[in-house]
Amino acid sequence: MHSNIKIALFIFGLAFAKAYAQEPTSSSYSFTLEQAIEHGLENNYQAINAQRDIAKALKQKWETTATGLPQINSSVNYQNQLKQPITPLPGEIAGGAPGTFVPVIFGPKQSMNLTATLTQLIFDGSYLVALEASKTFLDFSENANNKTRLEVRKGIINAYGGVLLTQENIQIITKNRDALQKNLDEVTKIFENGLTEEEDVEQLQITLAQLNNQLNSATRQQEIAMDMLKLAIGIELGTPVVLNDNLESLAMGNIDPSVTDKSIEVENTVDYLIAYNFTQQRRLEYKLEKAKGLPTVSGFVNYGIQTFDNDFAFFNRDQQWFQQSIAGVSINVPIFSSMGRKAAQDRTKIAWDQAETDLTRTMEEIRLNYETAVNNYQTAIDNYMTSKDNLALAERIENKNTIKFREGIASSFDLRQAQTQLYNTQAQLLNSMFQVITEKANLETILNTPNYTTQN
Repeated sequence: MHSNIKIALFIFGLAFAKAYAQEPTSSSYSFTLEQAIEHGLENNYQAINAQRDIAKALKQKWETTATGLPQINSSVNYQNQLKQPITPLPGEIAGGAPGTFVPVIFGPKQSMNLTATLTQLIFDGSYLVALEASKTFLDFSENANNKTRLEVRKGIINAYGGVLLTQENIQIITKNRDALQKNLDEVTKIFENGLTEEEDVEQLQITLAQLNNQLNSATRQQEIAMDMLKLAIGIELGTPVVLNDNLESLAMGNIDPSVTDKSIEVENTVDYLIAYNFTQQRRLEYKLEKAKGLPTVSGFVNYGIQTFDNDFAFFNRDQQWFQQSIAGVSINVPIFSSMGRKAAQDRTKIAWDQAETDLTRTMEEIRLNYETAVNNYQTAIDNYMTSKDNLALAERIENKNTIKFREGIASSFDLRQAQTQLYNTQAQLLNSMFQVITEKANLETILNTPNYTTQN
């Protein structure tokens, strides 16, 4: 009994296990679902890092741009020839005998030069492609951030609903247990007076033991669900949190059949935009390989001063420094690569074609996911309405069997069967309310709905 609730909690727990968050310690928190979403979008780890990815993309864009702007570098070179090279000169120069040589040292023992060089990229096809690629990467980071925010939002809704599910499940089980305990006490007294069979007591004892086990399990589930919610919205696990909404009001607020009437604009969905970014990256890779066959032109100007002496006297005021300067242009023209560049171009063109095919597949998957989400959402609404009607019927059946049992008309087995049916119907109603909330969140995620909305 109540297996649907356990399965629902397990599924959303696995789906949201990676959504961690951070927040300064506070004494306590109190949230509606909308407030929890707002808090989580600011403090969830994934949301924070997604924002940082955008900041990184902006820095990378400027980093790429800067490579085509003027660059200035300077250098300082100092040399001390510990053993100066000897140059032999004919001895006749110094009055020596022909055929002899005189060792001579040319140049000073120590020297220093200071140089500053300005370089400027004049033309490079790869640089132009890199500029375009940095803009595409920024777009991708922004779309990835939107995707993260949508998933965080959906995860918080699931976690918040999961806590309410466990809380209300505990309340129902507790109420059922108390009512059953009262019945058991009455039947036990009747049995002690010899007016009923022992089996009637045993049947109620079996049901009571099952309810106690379910209550213990539900209590543990509530603790786990609350911790998941705290992690999702960025609160330390030991911090008390109070939820201001209840499951039924959220379910009713999320019943909006008009949502299913919306036609999805695939080109505006975040999954399409991310897939489109991927195709642009492959296009730019192909464009880059083609640009590698173009000439590159760069220019430079440098200016420097140098001095020399046999002693280290370079910082003396009267030390003489000599100027030097060079300007130039460098042109690099690719001529022949043994068909290597052509192979690279063909490879990147194939990769681009693959990305375009994946984009088409993504569009069809989005349409399919939307149709599935609409169906699941409508089914969840139908199940909720049916479960409400079934609960009223199950309550009447259980009440009738209780009266019949007390009057000796119905057996303890009939009563236990009616009670089990009631408990299962209660669990189905809770689970159907939870499904309405989560399926609406899933549908809104596909539709790129950034804010939490309900119907009054």
